[in-house]
Amino acid sequence: MNTSIVGRHIKLTDAIKDYVNSSIESFEKYNLDIISVTSTITADEKQSKKAFTFEFTLNIANIDTVVVRQKDKDLYAAIDIAVDRVSKVLRRHNDKITAHKATKFSEASEVEDVVAKELEKFEDEIIPQRLVSYKPIDIEEALEELKKSTAQFKVFYDKDDNLRVLYKANAAGKFGLY
Repeated sequence: MNTSIVGRHIKLTDAIKDYVNSSIESFEKYNLDIISVTSTITADEKQSKKAFTFEFTLNIANIDTVVVRQKDKDLYAAIDIAVDRVSKVLRRHNDKITAHKATKFSEASEVEDVVAKELEKFEDEIIPQRLVSYKPIDIEEALEELKKSTAQFKVFYDKDDNLRVLYKANAAGKFGLY
């Protein structure tokens, strides 16, 4: 994680730098891929009111940039409030990730094994068929092809680009169309 501290209209002392760095280290407990953290401290001196603006800019992998700005008369209070707000955002995102129960690869292969065992039960009843062509054909043409073959059904696209199934309804030479 890259960190930088920028001071605008203020001299950054070692105490301020250490305090900000220790605050940034607290973000690591969320186990997120934080790429960089930029801390900006700005001193605002307008008409005898002295205030500090503290800003965190976090670049996190797979998330947009998180920016938190806090203004206070006390610099350390502004830092603490900003850290709390950033921690809240990071905690929420961490909770989303940990609460999401994604199927692991090992669990997926277990499911495939169960499906394969179920298919073995119907191996004698199910005959796999391959589609020969995906080009559209007339229903009459599909009927002639089905009459010539030993297949029980024919799946094809008609001229209107509808998926159709033509099947042998019974032994008397009747056909069904779906």
